[in-house]
Amino acid sequence: MTSNDPAVIDRLLTVPGRWAVVGLSTNAERPAYGVAAYLQALGHTIVPVHPRAETVHGERGYARLSDVPGPVDVVDLFVNSSRVGPIVDEAIALGAPAVWLQLDVADPEAEDRARAAGLDVVIDTCPKIEGRRRGL
Repeated sequence: MTSNDPAVIDRLLTVPGRWAVVGLSTNAERPAYGVAAYLQALGHTIVPVHPRAETVHGERGYARLSDVPGPVDVVDLFVNSSRVGPIVDEAIALGAPAVWLQLDVADPEAEDRARAAGLDVVIDTCPKIEGRRRGL
């Protein structure tokens, strides 16, 4: 349960799971849009989480993480660092086993809370970059 443990990254990327992508919208110019498509190509199910709750890549969106029905395996955060704490707290409350904070998204206190709650935590990297680095 340490940050950026290569075995954790490998497992999260290669074992199909349900990824809540917080900050994902229909804006194809935003990094979250391309990363979500990449996650789908790897066999993951994505759940868009955005205040406008739009359908993205064929998947229904939800306004808040707490609105998402059913289990979530990874909460992937494409948000301003100032919003990380409450979202990580929601992930903990929902029982998500992992949180992934994208490049330049950080909140050390929230990361520590997630680890203390038993979540795997990946910080300051991108699943698409890590996947390509691994030949996925």
